[in-house]
Amino acid sequence: MSADYFVPAQVIIVETEIKKSRFIACLAPATSRKEALAFVESKRIEYPDATHHCLAFVAGVPEGGAVVGSDDDGEPSGTAGRPMLNVLQHKGIGDIVAVVVRYFGGVKLGAGGLVRAYSASVQKACEVLPLEKRVAMKHGVLMCDYAHEQVVRHHLEQYHGTLETCNYGQAVSMTISMAETGCDALASHLHDVSRGQIIIQWQD
Repeated sequence: MSADYFVPAQVIIVETEIKKSRFIACLAPATSRKEALAFVESKRIEYPDATHHCLAFVAGVPEGGAVVGSDDDGEPSGTAGRPMLNVLQHKGIGDIVAVVVRYFGGVKLGAGGLVRAYSASVQKACEVLPLEKRVAMKHGVLMCDYAHEQVVRHHLEQYHGTLETCNYGQAVSMTISMAETGCDALASHLHDVSRGQIIIQWQD
């Protein structure tokens, strides 16, 4: 993970009626394609008599490296899944899946009308979706002598880091994790207080 980003804090459902068709937008957390596909399947079971169950998802960091996907589920190509995905990407939300369930109301919307309807449905749901920040974490291996162990533990706590494992050999080897934004400050501080004897190797 290379950046902080916002993700859904819960599952929400928002219904909109457009020209007698019901559009039910369901948004949920999804960290992978597998989770996104499982969510759309759950909506097929929940709404078995619906006309369409259209899908869009962004799994991962929205600003780069995310796995994305969409499915029109029988609507004319490019009129449902892609417009839904465009809304999600414009919002910059990661680890999210959107399923719009449509019950056809008897009035055809046309290609342009469908694009607007599916986009508006997801847009409306995004506007009320509670979000939480997913903080980019970094892992590293810290080496120090026994005399500096308590100093390291103290400063790791001060910088809100987590001690994952601690191994004792000729020196103390600690596996640590913390928010990426504080890594350089912690490394610099420990380097200064130990006169260069405490070394952290951060993992990419």
